[in-house]
Amino acid sequence: MQSMTNSKSLALITGASSGIGLELAKCFVKDNYDVILVAEDRAGLDAAAAEMRSLGSGSVETIVADLSQYSGAKEVRDAVQSGGKPLDVLVNNAGIGVYGKFIDNDLEEELKSIRLNTMSFVELTKFFAPRMVSRGAGRILFTASVASKTPTPYMAVYGATKAFVYEFAQGLREELHDTGVTVTALMPGPTDTNFFERAGAQDSKLLDEKLADPADVAKAGYDALMAGEAKVVVPLKYRVQTAINQVVPDTLVAKQSRKKHEPHGEQEEERPR
Repeated sequence: MQSMTNSKSLALITGASSGIGLELAKCFVKDNYDVILVAEDRAGLDAAAAEMRSLGSGSVETIVADLSQYSGAKEVRDAVQSGGKPLDVLVNNAGIGVYGKFIDNDLEEELKSIRLNTMSFVELTKFFAPRMVSRGAGRILFTASVASKTPTPYMAVYGATKAFVYEFAQGLREELHDTGVTVTALMPGPTDTNFFERAGAQDSKLLDEKLADPADVAKAGYDALMAGEAKVVVPLKYRVQTAINQVVPDTLVAKQSRKKHEPHGEQEEERPR
């Protein structure tokens, strides 16, 4: 990564080669930020960078790193440090899921999702947040999910990782409330990205409903981040549903969630009462 010395604010976005991450990057570029795009796929990252350069005049740098591996976060940290410019905004967005019954899913794939969805967030935040605090300014965005607040049968580990992300964001936000550094959680509902394909969830009944536009999700997240808000749930129907779920028994919420997430043709087994 080249040395960056101009006066524009700098944002780093993980999972920036497609989906919500790509759309978030567009928001920053259009708002005259320099950006660092992070993803594991070189081709997708190069295409994203070319698109960013066509949208704005700021610097666009890329870091190819697999954040599901233990070395990934260190590669990102080292690359940003070598650029010589302090980070103003950290967007922890990269994430994956594994679809299917937990007892049937591959353990390594589940552990990979845990490392990417939680550990990389902690590692990058642990490095950049203290530096933001020392300067008295900074913004951090965590992409959580409506799954943060709802049991997710057939994606049980994914939902658990997003619950971690949400609670981490809110706890850290309170710790940093008087430092000049804000923390915001973006909680999207099912969104029209390649997430379901990567998770092997193409047969999930969840895909029968209208999926959110990733550009709309990103804009909501970006606006909430810039306003210093604690969280934003998008689209609106999931804001309502998330609120209702907090007063409905967990067992009932989990049962309804199973019906939404199960594959077509799946029949719920009769259980002893």
